[in-house]
Amino acid sequence: MGGGDLSNKEVAIDCCLLAGRLMMEAGAETYRVEDTMERMARTQGLDEVESFVTPTGIILSPGSPHHTRLISIKNRSTDLEKVALVNDVSRKLSAKQYTVDEAYKRLREIERTNVMFPLWLQILAAGIASASFLILYEGIWMDVPAAFLAGGAGYVSVTIIQELTKVKFFAEFIAALSVALVAFIAIQANMGEQIDKIIIGGVMPLVPGLLITNAVRDLMAGHFMSGVAKGAEAFLTAFAIGAGVALVLSF
Repeated sequence: MGGGDLSNKEVAIDCCLLAGRLMMEAGAETYRVEDTMERMARTQGLDEVESFVTPTGIILSPGSPHHTRLISIKNRSTDLEKVALVNDVSRKLSAKQYTVDEAYKRLREIERTNVMFPLWLQILAAGIASASFLILYEGIWMDVPAAFLAGGAGYVSVTIIQELTKVKFFAEFIAALSVALVAFIAIQANMGEQIDKIIIGGVMPLVPGLLITNAVRDLMAGHFMSGVAKGAEAFLTAFAIGAGVALVLSF
């Protein structure tokens, strides 16, 4: 095997690992990450590839004569557009529309590009979602402004605290605390009547719905380690939210 061929295979391995890391950081399911990486590898002649994906790391074995590689997952969020972009690169590589070098370059561009919506729009969406959930849970229209403010305040809190501390569960605890405080203040100022419905609506943007769905999906697919890990993360998130709300209501 020539040196150039070995070099191309190493680029293909780097490309697969980068694609897997980007997908896991964006909230993709474990089976989807493994399938994408293995499909990309096989298009480059790595027919003996095996992968093992967890929420905190990826192990990829390309087969002889290449060494097994490991990459860690440090940050996790929900960014389905990034998952779609990586999948698009995978499909184009499989269809020979991209060379492996072009695919790797495109993945690096996706890594550097912030495809998330602007923060102000995310906050606005959180407020609208909170107000909508209040109505869904049979709240009254008078409480809609309070739920809107509570949801927006919670999202601002979780974003700022997460950026400052890098501790996800503490950020969610403070965010739930903020939601409950806004609801309590709204009731005291006669801007709302049903504090329970306002709080329920306000915390809904913080609820780990996608995480729970992925945990169940991974367990059903036989990825027990990833499923249990994601389930534990979802439980801790729910506990942090409940604790933040309970602290305010206890006074």
